[in-house]
Amino acid sequence: QVQLVESGGGLVQAGGSLRLSCAASGRTFRTYAMVGWFRQAPGKERESVAGIRWNGGSTYYADSVKGRFTISRDNAKNMVYLQMNSLKPEDTAVYYCATAPAAGAQYNYWGQGTQVTVSS
Repeated sequence: QVQLVESGGGLVQAGGSLRLSCAASGRTFRTYAMVGWFRQAPGKERESVAGIRWNGGSTYYADSVKGRFTISRDNAKNMVYLQMNSLKPEDTAVYYCATAPAAGAQYNYWGQGTQVTVSS
C-alpha cells in the first residue's frame, strides 16, 4: 500500500505560479500505472486535472488547465509534480494526487490534499 503526501500549496495572486509535489512512501510510483492530480473546490465535485503514465510518461490534461499546468515525474526521487502557471481564481481548490493500478482503472490511493488559493 502506498502513502501519498502532497505539498506546495498556498496563496498566490492571479497570474502567479505554484508547484505542487506528491511524495510516495510504502511503495514506489513504479508500482502503479497512473498518477493523477485532482482538485475539489468548495461546493463542487472533484475533477481530474492532469495525469501521467509512469512507464512512458504520456500525459493528459483537463481542458481548463491545458497550456498552463504541467505534470511531471522524477523516477529517482519517487515524486510527481504539478507546475501551475498563469493561475486564475477559478483554480482555487484542494489539490490531491492519486494512483491507479492501470490506465483507465479507478484511482484508489489518495493523498490528504493541499490547499491552493488564487486571489484576484
